[in-house]
Amino acid sequence: MTAALMGRTWSVLVPHHVSGARLARHQLTKTLASRIRPNFLADVMTVVAELVGNAVRHARPLPDGMIRVTCQLIPTWPSDTIRIRVTDGGSSGSPQLRTATPEALNGRGLTIVAALARRWGVENLGTGRCVWAELCGPDTGSIL
Repeated sequence: MTAALMGRTWSVLVPHHVSGARLARHQLTKTLASRIRPNFLADVMTVVAELVGNAVRHARPLPDGMIRVTCQLIPTWPSDTIRIRVTDGGSSGSPQLRTATPEALNGRGLTIVAALARRWGVENLGTGRCVWAELCGPDTGSIL
């Protein structure tokens, strides 16, 4: 379920399951498709999928068994910014960039996030952890 918060912020709860990334992408694509340009939307959904996939693979769920994904559209000049926050129950390790060999089947998620995002980071919360990323849209604004 997607809920609008404060007008330009949307949040969705998805299960801590491999289907979580797909569900988050589908719900947020429906919400954002009329608000940002298609190429920018593709980058945003790639980052959402990578961050949710990492949360499922490496972290515990929130106490309710879910992962929270929040997208905030921030109108800025010369391009708009999307802030993505994926909140989970945390893990013993900290998310970090890895170097994957060409043959590796995984290990590229945060490298992809870092390539698409202007910046990204990790916040430790009392109930878990939030991995966030900010992406800048095309110049002259991404709002349609």
